[in-house]
Amino acid sequence: MKWLSFLLITAGLAIVAYGGFQWYTTEKAQRESMAEAQSLLDDKNLDMSEIVAEHSQLPEDFTPDTGETVGLLHIPKLESDLPIVEGTHEDELAKGVGHYAGTAYPLQNEQIVLSGHRDTVFRRMGELEIGDILTMKLSYGEFSYEITGTKIVDADDRTIIVPHDEEVLTLTTCYPFSFVGNAPDRYIITAMPVKTDIKK
Repeated sequence: MKWLSFLLITAGLAIVAYGGFQWYTTEKAQRESMAEAQSLLDDKNLDMSEIVAEHSQLPEDFTPDTGETVGLLHIPKLESDLPIVEGTHEDELAKGVGHYAGTAYPLQNEQIVLSGHRDTVFRRMGELEIGDILTMKLSYGEFSYEITGTKIVDADDRTIIVPHDEEVLTLTTCYPFSFVGNAPDRYIITAMPVKTDIKK
């Protein structure tokens, strides 16, 4: 009986330690991504010609590499700034908000899809309402979108990523927000462009 108690206590401590380590590494990765994003946006010596030379014909052909920090998602309602990273695999989502590869960026006149974990960057996503503003801050400008709708879909539903003939911002995260384990659904926010501030 004593050995069983000892094993249970040891297992519990190991789980707590692992959880703490995961939290620490995620927080560290997000801080680093935030610093990269802020540095990118604050670089006063980077003019438009240099950005175009680096990324080719911005914004039309803006195609960052997987894992690259590209900017910030500013959410005034939550007083929050979140780093945006290219890609939505676990490595990218550990760093911040992931941009779904193959979808657009601002001014590319298509659907922009951003994803995040419900227990990290998007843990307060349920507080957002229709009419709230979301702003993407990139090297070539700031682009604001007004939330026009929310919905809940099955976790395997891929119909939210579809061709559009106009620019639309879609945010996705797991749902329910308090669910333990792999959540069965996805919470979707749709937002439409309201303001553009292009860097010259």
